[in-house]
Amino acid sequence: MAASSSGIVAGLTAAALATVGYLAHEAAETLPAGLGRAAQAGAAPAAGTSKAPQAKGDLTALPPESGKGTRVVYSLRGDRVWLVAGDGAVSRTFEVEPSAVDPAPGSYSVTSRSNAVTGSDGVPVEHVVRFASVDGVVIGFSAAVNESATPAPAPKVRTGGIRESRADGDAMWTFATIGRRVVVVR
Repeated sequence: MAASSSGIVAGLTAAALATVGYLAHEAAETLPAGLGRAAQAGAAPAAGTSKAPQAKGDLTALPPESGKGTRVVYSLRGDRVWLVAGDGAVSRTFEVEPSAVDPAPGSYSVTSRSNAVTGSDGVPVEHVVRFASVDGVVIGFSAAVNESATPAPAPKVRTGGIRESRADGDAMWTFATIGRRVVVVR
């Protein structure tokens, strides 16, 4: 009798999880526009995070006051990333496709990495480097395995994947190990 009881409990648990997942998906589909870009609760901007727009002359220049030391810098307005060495030298900079949900400006750390997974938009991605979470949406850098087949993001889907090219994803994967600082600026 105990085996059948545990089977019933397992079945009910699976049904409950499926229902919660479905309801969460439906809630995300009806989220008002712009709500996903709200500031992350509890995230304080890093000291030295620039709120000023970048100079119009050189869009590839490292944003002023983006911190010191070895770090990844991500510009929300510029849709650009800089990999910065300890001496302040930029080892690489590149453009990215932003996620539907932005992290608040501030200082974060790489919390997890995955070599290859399927993104929340259903696209196979590699070299996933996660560093933040906003209202249950995990934010991180990734590269689509098949860059030419990557669909445009669905406007109502709340995803956290900041997409980079495969070559840039390789560089990010090598540079942004667990604990590496990520500075997000406007």
